Amino acid sequence: MDRRVFAASVFAAAVGLAGATAITAVPASAAMMTKAQMMQVQQANQKRAMAEHLQKCYGINAVARNDCAAGAHSCAGQATIARDPASFVLLPSGDCGKIAGSSLKTS
Repeated sequence: MDRRVFAASVFAAAVGLAGATAITAVPASAAMMTKAQMMQVQQANQKRAMAEHLQKCYGINAVARNDCAAGAHSCAGQATIARDPASFVLLPSGDCGKIAGSSLKTS
């Protein structure tokens, strides 16, 4: 194998792994939210959902990329597992049904 091709492959793999690690890490700011801050986020999400006609779509979140949840945690950015059936993401009406594994209700 040519050295340049090998070096490019190793570099691409390293960049991909670094990107994947950054996405799966739970931000410290989400873990350190006070109850008052959580309430503000929840209220802001509710207002946005009403104003933009968004609906809760469960089971499609990435780690720390949820809008809120029912049960285990109570606020945005606190999902510790991807595709958590109790965590939701706000999507435009009708889009949730187009995503495999999604649900309009918590399971």
